[in-house]
Amino acid sequence: MDITNDPGNPVHLRYDRSILPGTDLSKWCSSAAPVTTPGTDNVPGDVMITDDIRFNGQLKRFFSLSDFGKVFGKADSIKLMTEEAPCSYIFENPDGSKDADDRYLYKNGSRFENNKQQVAVDEFWFTNGNYITYKGRKIDGNTPLQEIQQLFPTAISGRMNLGKEGKLWVIQLKEDNEGVSDGHIKIFFKNGKVYYMHWWFPC
Repeated sequence: MDITNDPGNPVHLRYDRSILPGTDLSKWCSSAAPVTTPGTDNVPGDVMITDDIRFNGQLKRFFSLSDFGKVFGKADSIKLMTEEAPCSYIFENPDGSKDADDRYLYKNGSRFENNKQQVAVDEFWFTNGNYITYKGRKIDGNTPLQEIQQLFPTAISGRMNLGKEGKLWVIQLKEDNEGVSDGHIKIFFKNGKVYYMHWWFPC
């Protein structure tokens, strides 16, 4: 399974077991991993509070379609989500149904989910000057792994190697302190620097 979502550069998962001897890290990324019960902490790691993230220093993860245009500009491309058939939608209806006209908006490699006038970040690439701010820090494509280690030491110590030559790594972060969310945030690093981030949620 290519969890990098980078069709132009697929890679095979390989674990750096020298970092955490005796620990099976494969369950961290597997879509078949058991769902975490809210309030529990069955996977060691750090927390990245979603509400504290500001994309390009301005927007939270959820914002309006109008704000998308103001901050990111016109989408490079648009595709109906039914064409991609993801296993989960961010804007899923309370009864579990999904709107047929929900769309993916693509901009500079990043992917946003759009439902009517609502938009949410699904995958964010630190390209073309895009960045986030988090707890007073600016994080962009030049931010080294060592700086992220200051924020998330446990996750960095358990990072997984996705590349043959150790050039692509991923860490996994919880979204909240209480364990309410079943999903998590993955941050990818390439050549020792922040590459992109992705919200993962079980089917």
